[in-house]
Amino acid sequence: MKLVIAIIKPSRLEEVRQALNSLDVHGMTVTEVKGYGRQKGHSEIYRGTEYAVHFLPKLKIEIAVDDALADSVAAAIRDSAQTGRIGDGKIFVLDLLAVTRIRTGETGAAAL
Repeated sequence: MKLVIAIIKPSRLEEVRQALNSLDVHGMTVTEVKGYGRQKGHSEIYRGTEYAVHFLPKLKIEIAVDDALADSVAAAIRDSAQTGRIGDGKIFVLDLLAVTRIRTGETGAAAL
């Protein structure tokens, strides 16, 4: 099993959700996060004063999948979240050692 973690722009969430639904991946966790990479933030003007915004709003998506689906899930996220501009995000694929469904006690792939 794999844990796919993606950091994306908030505006691309619906496209990513639709791409994952087309792969029959329906479970995901979405968290609002802030961060920066090569963008290094930007500046905004509020009430006539310029402020530096170092941490930009992003979404963190976490999806547990079977090993066979990990590459196609990562590709679907990449293709649907890509705008071609700096700040599109990152995708991390990690090994997942164990999963347990709390309601039924199922473990492993059956719990996904």
